[in-house]
Amino acid sequence: MNIYRINTSAWEEEDFFLLTTLSEQQIRLVIQPMVDIEREEDQVMFNDEYLESLRNAYPKEVINQYNEIETLNF
Repeated sequence: MNIYRINTSAWEEEDFFLLTTLSEQQIRLVIQPMVDIEREEDQVMFNDEYLESLRNAYPKEVINQYNEIETLNF
């Protein structure tokens, strides 16, 4: 299981985290074309759309989205 911070725009508040069995390459194969369309055609994509596309592409994988991740400080 991996945790990835997904950054698709210049706005840090739009970042989200994925807890997933997917590899970085699998994620990039789905999300990169969407980001390219968003930038080239001045469209707005929402995080839910990225998540839905990943789940459609990899229906048997674990893909959980989080907007924040708690940290423990010792």
